[in-house]
Amino acid sequence: MLKRLPALLRWLRRQVRASELLFLALAIVVGMVGGLATVLIGATARLLQHTLFALPPELRLSGAERLSLPILFALPVGGAVLVAFNWAVRARKRALVDAVEANALHGGRMSGPDSAVVVGQTVISNGFGASVGLEAAYAQFGGLFGSWGARLLNLRRADARTLVGAGAGSAIAAAFGAPLAGAFYAFEIVIGAYTPAAIAPVVAAALAGAQVAQRLGVVPYVVSAQPGPAIHTTGYLAYGTLGAICAMLGIVLMRSVALVETASRRWLAGSVRPIVGGALMIPLALFTPQVLSAGHSALHIDMTEAVPLALIALILLAKSAGSIVSLGFGFRGGLFFASLFLGTLIGHIYAGLLGLGFGHPVLNMGNASLVGMAAMAVAVVGGPFTMTMLVLEATGNFSLTGAVLAASLVSSTLVRELFGYSFSTWRLHLRGETITSARDVGWMRTLTAGRMMRKGTATIAGDATIAELRRRFPLGSTSRVVVLDPAGHYAGIATLALAFAEGADEAASVATICRASDATLSPDQDIAQVLARFDEIGSDELAVIDDAGDVLGLVTESYVRRRYAEELDKAQRDLFGER
Repeated sequence: MLKRLPALLRWLRRQVRASELLFLALAIVVGMVGGLATVLIGATARLLQHTLFALPPELRLSGAERLSLPILFALPVGGAVLVAFNWAVRARKRALVDAVEANALHGGRMSGPDSAVVVGQTVISNGFGASVGLEAAYAQFGGLFGSWGARLLNLRRADARTLVGAGAGSAIAAAFGAPLAGAFYAFEIVIGAYTPAAIAPVVAAALAGAQVAQRLGVVPYVVSAQPGPAIHTTGYLAYGTLGAICAMLGIVLMRSVALVETASRRWLAGSVRPIVGGALMIPLALFTPQVLSAGHSALHIDMTEAVPLALIALILLAKSAGSIVSLGFGFRGGLFFASLFLGTLIGHIYAGLLGLGFGHPVLNMGNASLVGMAAMAVAVVGGPFTMTMLVLEATGNFSLTGAVLAASLVSSTLVRELFGYSFSTWRLHLRGETITSARDVGWMRTLTAGRMMRKGTATIAGDATIAELRRRFPLGSTSRVVVLDPAGHYAGIATLALAFAEGADEAASVATICRASDATLSPDQDIAQVLARFDEIGSDELAVIDDAGDVLGLVTESYVRRRYAEELDKAQRDLFGER
């Protein structure tokens, strides 16, 4: 039976590659597994919280009325547990690859050990009360199952990226009970484009994930909210302004996390950062437990109960500080739900201040909270349609959805213009990457000068005469010759057209007609860097040399541009599902 397995996989691969229906079925399986993983991860984290903080079964951590100081020492203990976990997986020195990076740079290839580490770190951080969400762990495991499915069947690069997006989207759909939001999360955040070929598998996976969670009795995070009255023209203008405010505050939040992380790394050893961060969370949690965990219960409390405006403002500052401290001091997680929670507080404050300024209510408090929720999440996470669908599925109010979309687009546009990154891609930028979305640019990284160069290039010593060059390389034998210095290293390129030109001095050295002596490429430069180098130098060909200066080969501009056009055409065909 085991001997027949590879043959069965080859047969199944051929069938899946040839049939959209079978690929759709595979995406549904990935979505179901992603939904199940989401349920299990969430249950594990909640079990930790209920055990450590002595919570009653029906209560979530951020909804506790008050927590005693001895119980809150679970926070630094959680930091110590995270340090121990990190030490146990210390062999993984390189940066961990998430679903966004995998789709952008690695053709949808994700690592099982990487994903296990990410999920372990996130569950520990959230389970011990740090102000982070579990959505990063959900999307990581969901995307991993999609990547495994594609790798098992050796599917095309585009299909692998689609399955990673489908898996991550199904996990988000399961967490929020919102299949449309999960599908748009896959398109906007993980795949990086709305691709016609991916619509059916991604939506089917999101529906499957949400159904699995629902059948297991999981209550979605964003339950049905009660929106206010219909929104008219002046309301759209007011909510557009709220979107701009959320964009500015989102940028401040992301930069603050980066600054605190940099400072804590500079002043504290990695083995104590989470412990110190947990200790710093204690006074914030003594003020209000709403700063703990992702803030699911806190969001509903502040939206449904009459909370004074001043207290809402203090909770906003405390929750922002909690998220900044938790992530800046080494806890693992995301800002997905934290940004939703912060957005409801911003919308609440915005509507309250407008009412105080005009002497009467201008915006409905519930509407403003929901619009602020989406706009702040768009500023931090990205995905304006993802957050719009989340509100639509939570409320069923199309008038409110229009205002949410307007504010989300304002927020998204301002963040792209003034900042350029979502939280996930901003952290990749801090690591030295240049990607701004999950759009597939990995093929550009793999198409390097070393792969495109032509080896076996003709060479000649720089002190040889032009007459010798003519004798060794007659017209038609080649068009260019690499010139070497006395040590055998690259010195430039000589073209035969110049050597055989009328009036050329045959007694002169080849070095006199040598050009591009300081214009070279390294073998690991990608195609984008190679094209930029050609534009900068204005040469038709460049030599590829190693660190010692030895010539490895030649690359011509015409060939590089042809390869670039071919790859772009292939990417375009993949985008529309053409084979």
